[in-house]
Amino acid sequence: MTRLVIDCGNCGPDFHSIRQMVTSHFDATVVQTHGAQDTLELLRTRDVDLVTVNRKLDRDYSDGMEVVKLIRADPEVGSVPIMLVTNYPEHQEAAMELGCERGFGKLAIGDPETLELLTPFLGEVITR
Repeated sequence: MTRLVIDCGNCGPDFHSIRQMVTSHFDATVVQTHGAQDTLELLRTRDVDLVTVNRKLDRDYSDGMEVVKLIRADPEVGSVPIMLVTNYPEHQEAAMELGCERGFGKLAIGDPETLELLTPFLGEVITR
């Protein structure tokens, strides 16, 4: 069963890096969104296995934590697993206090530890 990941707020190159990591190691598809509204729309219309949210959204540099808060506050989709994409441990901790899973930083894309973090949501790592 192919899993679905929403990647919210990353610039094109970072989105492509995350998509490449996910699709080359898991049976999964990654869809890009840019903010809370398009993310919530997609969450309401598709079965989503994981949402990754950039700490600072590329489009307007707004706080990705606000996207997390809006998702968590929505009774229809608020239980979806979310990971914050940031290299800063203090922001990871703040995200986890809001109910996020431990996320990863852009510097750790493709690292074995990052793949381990994704495995509970995307299934076993596969070799392509």
